[in-house]
Amino acid sequence: MNILMVCSEFAPLAKTGGLADAVTGLSEALSARGHDVRVLLPKYAHLPLAGMELKPAGKSGTKYRYLEVVPAASATAAGPPPRGAALGAKSRRGSAPRIYLLDLAELTPGGIYFGDERDAGRFIRLADAAVELADAIGWLPDILHCHDWHAALVPLVQRARDPRRPIPTVLSLHNIGYQGIFTDTVLAAYGLEEVRSVAAPDALVDDTINFLRAGLRAADVLTTVSPTYAGEIRTPEFGMGLEDVLNDRAADLVGILNGVDYNVWSPTSDPFIDTHYDATNVSPKYRIKGALERRVGLLPDQNAPLLGMVSRLALQKGIDLVASVLPMLVAATRANFVFLGNGDATVAAELRRLATAHPRRISFTDGYDEQLAHQIFAGSDIALVPSRYEPCGLTQMYALRYGTIPVVRATGGLADTIEHFNPAAGTGNGSVFRDADSQGFLWGVRSALGWFDDPTAWAQLIANAMAADFSWRKQVRPYEAVYREVAN
Repeated sequence: MNILMVCSEFAPLAKTGGLADAVTGLSEALSARGHDVRVLLPKYAHLPLAGMELKPAGKSGTKYRYLEVVPAASATAAGPPPRGAALGAKSRRGSAPRIYLLDLAELTPGGIYFGDERDAGRFIRLADAAVELADAIGWLPDILHCHDWHAALVPLVQRARDPRRPIPTVLSLHNIGYQGIFTDTVLAAYGLEEVRSVAAPDALVDDTINFLRAGLRAADVLTTVSPTYAGEIRTPEFGMGLEDVLNDRAADLVGILNGVDYNVWSPTSDPFIDTHYDATNVSPKYRIKGALERRVGLLPDQNAPLLGMVSRLALQKGIDLVASVLPMLVAATRANFVFLGNGDATVAAELRRLATAHPRRISFTDGYDEQLAHQIFAGSDIALVPSRYEPCGLTQMYALRYGTIPVVRATGGLADTIEHFNPAAGTGNGSVFRDADSQGFLWGVRSALGWFDDPTAWAQLIANAMAADFSWRKQVRPYEAVYREVAN
């Protein structure tokens, strides 16, 4: 099939979190299965990356200017291009998706998101350009797959332009907490007033437009990134005000668990770690642990458990729960802690204060460092994922592959991927707690620390964790089924 992915993020070109990894993993898995996958996202100011070049795509005189990402000539001569750049060529798993960037003109400067109405302008143009792309490059998609609120207006543009023969649309919800709500004047300001006539009335209320609500009403099929989350978002607790439309469209809503790209996230081949290992011999993991502890200034101690967390610093992620109990854990256990992330300034300040007070026990790096993230997953004994809600979560799946035991709250994709360990039966792959409060989190951590102190139980738990398979090779097939159904 011909599949066009419309998105705001695609790894490694533009990434702020799991959305980029999910869209990239799915696109590459579909390409490897023989589908012709194209990807459209905005051209941000930082693009192209090293090793990549941009060439004009499509015929001249079109409404928008499209640029295709290709390997730089120098990179081709030197060796294989970086992940995401080998477009139109062969990747290590087969055909790669072709990636197009939309020239945003005056909206190009800045980061991936502005946080104001310029975001509306960027993604209004993205939706319009997605529908115009077929004529521009002479390639007709069988499916328009739209990701999150950033691409949620694509189904409406389709209906407004050609209501008789629209291309089937799939809208995927990666995090319903972000909906794209703006004053409705942005439609006229950025040249898409025509969608007002096809937007559901409840998407245009009190002089505002809710991009995601409009897309949920208009798309042919809705997917989200785990089965449990598909049920949770139909309730007031998790629906973020959209539970009504999701219940109205329940028959069209499918929960499909995200996959993991084990070519990127695996201790057998990870380019960001100096020593590799697998389930048959995990001892090199402890050399990585020591190197990590030295890198971040902790006191290396193989007998002390190292707890790691790589996360946005947001209330959703439960990072405030972690900060609130850290002093207690430092005082009552031998554990050391390493944190990487950015976001909420108050939480960041508290983590920084605690790291300063306990410099040999707690490390906090404010920001995102891809290399350090991989080293934390590989070198930690335990991964903290105490989210209040989590549509899917990738970090717990990354951790499993590295034999790093996740402590998670039973919500969304965390509940779908992590089973609480039962030492007597030898089953389970992590620690699962129920209540999103400090006591619940402490119970989850203490359970994991207890297993760590039992070498036999810990060895079984690591074996269970590393045996889990959440590869895109498996997870891609339900998407193919959705595409076949909506295209018929």
